[in-house]
Amino acid sequence: MYDTKLIVQSLRDELLKGNAHVTFEEAIRNLPAEKRGEVPENMPYSIWQLVGHIRMTQWDILDFSRNPHYKELSWPHDYWPKERAPKNEDAWKKCIHEIKEDLHAFIALLEAPDAKLFEPFAHGDGQHLFREALLIIDHNSYHVGEIVALRRLLGVWHG
Repeated sequence: MYDTKLIVQSLRDELLKGNAHVTFEEAIRNLPAEKRGEVPENMPYSIWQLVGHIRMTQWDILDFSRNPHYKELSWPHDYWPKERAPKNEDAWKKCIHEIKEDLHAFIALLEAPDAKLFEPFAHGDGQHLFREALLIIDHNSYHVGEIVALRRLLGVWHG
């Protein structure tokens, strides 16, 4: 058998810590507001759009993982912000807050006493909580790397 507590702790660490790469918080730290919506040459999106995409996708995975009445979103329309820049500082802060809040809500699913990590969701086609945790880890780390690359292209990476 496997040690559920050890698996959950390992997933939690991967979701919250950078380990082999920078964290989301490190990737956006001290990013000048005027650079959030700038799209570097030959790139399809801004840092704001990447941050919004992380938020939208992570929320969708959370919703899928806890909602037996989940409704599938439309790709790519429902997963990417249309605007290249946040409306204002409050919109930026709200998005960052929602990313953190949803991540902790997902971790709470993993840490729930009755969590069944490998039991397929009744409303899915084989997905389970462990798989969705790996999906968030993989997806977020991929896009955090893109944020760092965009910051380098914009000349505002000091990591």
